Amino acid sequence: MVEKILQGGIHWEKREFKRNEFLKISGSTDHQIYYIEKGSVIIFMNDEKEERIIRFGYKGNIVVSLDSFLSGKPSDLFIQAIKKTTVQIASKNDFYEFIRSDQENMNFWIKVLEDLVLQQLEREKDLLINSPRERFQRVLKRSPQLFQEIPNKYIANYLRMSAETLSRLKKS
Repeated sequence: MVEKILQGGIHWEKREFKRNEFLKISGSTDHQIYYIEKGSVIIFMNDEKEERIIRFGYKGNIVVSLDSFLSGKPSDLFIQAIKKTTVQIASKNDFYEFIRSDQENMNFWIKVLEDLVLQQLEREKDLLINSPRERFQRVLKRSPQLFQEIPNKYIANYLRMSAETLSRLKKS
């Protein structure tokens, strides 16, 4: 279905982001949707002390600051390239025009949103589990490709553990 979106008449603009460059910054409203052709990104927010990674995106993923995209309001989220990343960018208006043009497209969007809700519930469960080992095992089972695409220091942050703990868990 991603192919249908990419070739469905939506105007996509190709753009490259350097390592550490931002696709979106905190306090801005996201009126765009991003398809990652190459590279990877983190979606995070800052608390008083540090970055808190909440999602990743890599080749073949569609990413967006979903709270802002859906509400039209500013978001606390950042989207940042963690390596050289090539994305296709479409406007929210073009994307919604495509979604509304056909029942199959609307069904696809509903499925995407349902999947995101289920992923978020899994993420909340991960954060409630005390054992770093269990958190690691759940994410490894759910997203094995993550460990090929994303450096350990970011995965450790996402799992709320030290890089050393993650390294030990990967070895065992």
